[in-house]
Amino acid sequence: MVQLGIMIEAQEGLTWERWEAIIDAADRLGFTWLRRSDHLFSTIASGERDSLELWPSLTVVPVRSERLRFGQMVSPITWRHPVELARNAAALDRLSGGRFDLGVGAGWNEVEHRAFGIPFPPIRERFDRLDEAIQVIQRLHTGERVSFDGRYYRLEDAICRPTPARPGGPRLVIGGKGRRSLRIIATYADEWNVTSMTPQDYEALRAEFERACADVQRDPNSVERTIMLAHLVGRDEDELRERARRMQQVIPSLQEVPVEELPDRLRQRNWLVGTPDEVIERIKSWEAVGIQGILLQTLDQEDIPALELIASEIMPRVSTVDH
Repeated sequence: MVQLGIMIEAQEGLTWERWEAIIDAADRLGFTWLRRSDHLFSTIASGERDSLELWPSLTVVPVRSERLRFGQMVSPITWRHPVELARNAAALDRLSGGRFDLGVGAGWNEVEHRAFGIPFPPIRERFDRLDEAIQVIQRLHTGERVSFDGRYYRLEDAICRPTPARPGGPRLVIGGKGRRSLRIIATYADEWNVTSMTPQDYEALRAEFERACADVQRDPNSVERTIMLAHLVGRDEDELRERARRMQQVIPSLQEVPVEELPDRLRQRNWLVGTPDEVIERIKSWEAVGIQGILLQTLDQEDIPALELIASEIMPRVSTVDH
């Protein structure tokens, strides 16, 4: 069975009111995860959009829900120092009783970095920094005094208290599909996340991941495998078209596509699109290639009825509902 979660692009207009409504819906409807992005401004629209800052918004989740796993997908190491990540992760894991998942990445959005005056090193350096940062985080989460003399990070007799609720720290989520990414994931990650691709492409990529695990003597089955997929779901064609019209307001570039053509265009982008039966068939094709969890990239943040439809018509047929 495939577990289902919700992924929110926080930089695309997330307000406190929207976020609290999403938390409550995710909790009530039985989704496994609730995760959010870590960006500083919109990545799909040129206009101004609200974006709640990461740590305050994540702190609200365990206050409102006693069961959701939650975290970020993912924090760029370019603007989140590993000490900041380690301390906040430990605090949230302790607050939630061990339900926080820490997502980290090398960083990719050069425009965003430039806008805020944040250095954007070459890709090799970004991955070197990520590797070092993970080592720093994991050592700090032991609760012991840490000295670390790396190329980019240095600690001298540092200590992180309180320690996380889970021994060794929160589950570590890393995404990617390049050779360097897969090596880091195989070495450190508890969860490997990928984004939009076909099940056939994923099957080939999984073979590469398993080779990376063999290189570091890691059992690939010890790593949870998830994918993030955007969705457009309707009970019938009329409801699907209505949600397509709403999506055109969320993603301005879609306004160039006639609304009746939009579902097929989004299918071509590997979205989960269609009636519940169609989406269930697609989810089962992901399960067949080894995906254990799907993070539903929910771009229309006010469309709680779409989440209710997924929970009532799709989740019982693909997942163990966790109320």
